[in-house]
Amino acid sequence: MFGSSSKEKNNTANLTPAGSDGAVTTVIAKGTVIEGKFTCTENVRLDGAIHGEVKVDKRLVMGDTSYVQGNIQARDAAIKGKIKGDIVVKEALHLMDTAVIEGNITAKTMIVEEGARYNGSCQIGQAVSAAAVVVK
Repeated sequence: MFGSSSKEKNNTANLTPAGSDGAVTTVIAKGTVIEGKFTCTENVRLDGAIHGEVKVDKRLVMGDTSYVQGNIQARDAAIKGKIKGDIVVKEALHLMDTAVIEGNITAKTMIVEEGARYNGSCQIGQAVSAAAVVVK
């Protein structure tokens, strides 16, 4: 961009919370700390911290600097940050290279990139089978 000839690896494609439905995105910036229950009916981009339960009706995107201490529920999620609590995703969960989860995972499908870590039980698919886990 702007005359630069170097090509940088773009790792943000799956970190874009806006869907094709044109939904609004709530952004929680780096340096922001929320204490207590957080609920949102739209997409959420989290770069700050939440200490409490998180419920997102649409897509949750957690950047490198994000942290959640509490349980999470979302329709879809792309995680690069840290979670200390259980995560339940109705559709697709994408654990990106810097994701760290200390808690149980439940999702319909899951992609785990090299470098992502989780410590806890993992239930994938409607029939709770590990066959839906894809390792990149």
